Amino acid sequence: MTSPPPVGAYAVDTSTGRVGRILDTTGPHVRLAPVGCGREWACAPDDLRIATPAERLSAATAYANARSRGEVP
Repeated sequence: MTSPPPVGAYAVDTSTGRVGRILDTTGPHVRLAPVGCGREWACAPDDLRIATPAERLSAATAYANARSRGEVP
């Protein structure tokens, strides 16, 4: 990918398969935040693609399930 998706978009880090919301695109890496909560991470812009609606829903459902089990705040 030549340029990363815009800040606020949901994307998939193809190197890990994680879905996150883009926080920052300046610098050599793109910063992402996981759906719901969790530790931010950085990845190379070439490792990103826009998340499909199904991927966004799956990530949100996984977070909601973990929260209902008391695993995350």
